[in-house]
Amino acid sequence: MNDQVVVQRGHPKGLYVLFATEFWERFSYYGMRAIFFLYMTQMLFGNDQAGIAAASNVYGSYTGLVYLTPLIGGYVADRFWGNRKSIFVGGLLMALGQFILFFSATMAHNADKGTAITLMWTGLAFLIFGNGFFKPNISTMVGQLYREGDSRKDAAYTIFYMGINAGAFLAPLICGYLGEKIDFKWGFMAAGIGMLVGLLIFYFTKDKYVTSPSGKQLGVLPNKYLEHADENEAGVDLPETQKPVIPSTNSGGFSKTQLIILIGGTITAFCLLHFVFHVDIWGSLIYGMTVIAPITIITDSSLSKTEKDRLWVIILIMMFVIFFWMCFEQAGASLTAFAANQTDRHVFGWEMPASYFQSFNAGFIIILAPLISAIWLRLSRKKMEPSAPYKQSLGLGFLALGFLFIAFGSKSIPQQGASIVWLTGLYFLHTVGELCLSPIGLSMVNKLTPGRFTSLMMGVWFLAIATGNKLAGTMSSLYPDPDSPVHPSFMGMEIANLYTYFMIFVVFAGVAAIILFLLSRKLQTMMHGIR
Repeated sequence: MNDQVVVQRGHPKGLYVLFATEFWERFSYYGMRAIFFLYMTQMLFGNDQAGIAAASNVYGSYTGLVYLTPLIGGYVADRFWGNRKSIFVGGLLMALGQFILFFSATMAHNADKGTAITLMWTGLAFLIFGNGFFKPNISTMVGQLYREGDSRKDAAYTIFYMGINAGAFLAPLICGYLGEKIDFKWGFMAAGIGMLVGLLIFYFTKDKYVTSPSGKQLGVLPNKYLEHADENEAGVDLPETQKPVIPSTNSGGFSKTQLIILIGGTITAFCLLHFVFHVDIWGSLIYGMTVIAPITIITDSSLSKTEKDRLWVIILIMMFVIFFWMCFEQAGASLTAFAANQTDRHVFGWEMPASYFQSFNAGFIIILAPLISAIWLRLSRKKMEPSAPYKQSLGLGFLALGFLFIAFGSKSIPQQGASIVWLTGLYFLHTVGELCLSPIGLSMVNKLTPGRFTSLMMGVWFLAIATGNKLAGTMSSLYPDPDSPVHPSFMGMEIANLYTYFMIFVVFAGVAAIILFLLSRKLQTMMHGIR
């Protein structure tokens, strides 16, 4: 009896294997991201308003596409490969991408910018597709460690989120230092080595620890077998002749009608966005897929009414998640420009590298995640825990407060630069908001999605993040240069100063928070008892 209580109160060891794997993958991603914008502005495009705009567009396209390809990776895992193989292939591709960026920076250092830019795009392509196979599958496996209805899932995803951010905290300190103080190529090299370390941890520990509650290995078989075996037994390594037979209408794959909707709808949306509204190629692809992919899944003929209602909750909340990440992801572009160009980074005589500010959010998460996780668990025991939509509206509210804080700090910037207090306060408030929205969203997708296409729906969820990241790059390109006589404009409004620029995000996040809060009761009803 005592052992059973411990199991229920603690977490499976597999959670910490996935934690460690994700730690090093995020070290790789955020290490590269910490220096990528600076690499482009300092070595490829220039640090003036035109160079910042060009780098912002590349940054937005890259971070958007990074979250688009999980739809492909999720589908392959659900239908063909299973989670484990997808994770390993994705990790190898990402490591190769980082090493290609190493060679890009080497060529830029040798003043061969043409070759450097070509290698940059090649490395980004490897990172984009690698992330597509890796990200939705490791997130899905966290949920599969627990039985259906286990109240520990939200807490588990918050702990897992700590792994993400522990890596994100360390990465700018190491890769940022190597990139800014020595050479950008060594920052990319360190990011590639980090990815390889994560793969080794996963490879040598997965068989023993990444198991279902009954001890069976997870992620060996495609997720389409999940609902036709015992609970959490999708990973059982059965011989081919013993695998369960799955009806074609309930397999996690797309029907002919769905394929027509997906392919035809995406092409139509792409053409409309690109040729009529003149959105760039990558933006048209990302936005088109974000609209069409959820429609494709919701038309699955095997879905019951309850399943459809739950999927609609995910789809509707995705709209608000787009606004969150559009604002939040200013961290990698415009807020990095603010740190580099408008912030006094001297601390007791030492000048902090601009990339170090990207560790602030992750550091706050490490501190705050256990506290917020404990709050959700305590409220759950008292049957007072708010549902996911209410938590996420709160996250948007803190996001708006963060931009309001830095907007006031940017109204009058001293000649030596703004105090680091303003960026620190922003990242603190944004961290609280992120913990109320992002890990809760991952848990919500896992709980509300039918098991036969869990990874696929996780990929669709990441489409909202893809769109938010792409829009973040577009908005960062509007970052005003105080020394330029020409100012960018947004919806007919001239952005002549940083105060106006930051207040735009206050409005976006604040309005989204209010609307989601008002819709939360209806969304909770549509979740049919799942919180």
